[in-house]
Amino acid sequence: MAETTAAVTADSTPAGVVIAESATARGRRARIALRALQIALALFYALASALPKLVGHASAAESFERLGWGSAGMYAIGALELAGAIALVIPVLQSVAAMALGALMVGAFVVQISVFDGQYAATPVILIVPLTLIAWARREYNADLLRLLLRRRRV
Repeated sequence: MAETTAAVTADSTPAGVVIAESATARGRRARIALRALQIALALFYALASALPKLVGHASAAESFERLGWGSAGMYAIGALELAGAIALVIPVLQSVAAMALGALMVGAFVVQISVFDGQYAATPVILIVPLTLIAWARREYNADLLRLLLRRRRV
């Protein structure tokens, strides 16, 4: 009898048992942290990555000229990044946006390695990690998006 009472904490919850209330609070904190991560990434892609390309900043223009893509490539990549940043905060699009931005980062990594000698190759690799987390955590929205697209096609 003494062994069973020793495993009980002061609030009469057995040690090692997670009560539903704390699990819900933990889940809520995780959802808030994930949403904050999405907003931070969206701001990064919109302001730090897409904006210099869309306004034709000299550093972005120089990089795209070196690639041989010119201003058309620069504006196209900037538009894709801005669209991804916006979609990253729209619930039904957030998983697909994270996957698309992840694919864009794979391309950026390949370009960094092959053209720029890997000078900034770590940046796209680092960004792929949270994008993968978002794509996986928000994957249930993919079914909603597919349903919306199929419904529109039938109309």
